[in-house]
Amino acid sequence: MPLRSLLEEALMEDAIWVTDGFTWHATSVGIAALCTDKTIPNQPPFEQALREGLSVGIDLSREEREFHQVSQGLVLLFHS
Repeated sequence: MPLRSLLEEALMEDAIWVTDGFTWHATSVGIAALCTDKTIPNQPPFEQALREGLSVGIDLSREEREFHQVSQGLVLLFHS
């Protein structure tokens, strides 16, 4: 199954955390942070996601990161 489809499917599940800027979802490929701001930023807000992740007790600073635009919005994906 293509990554985009996996992400879109996982984002239909309940979020595991909600912070000011993101809803957080566990996926089969990593932790996905769906941006709640529907404005597309010039740069993916990875630093904001790292700060907000720490606020709910997850340290994603050592994880690989990538971003994807899916039907639900901008997703930041953190994975090993």
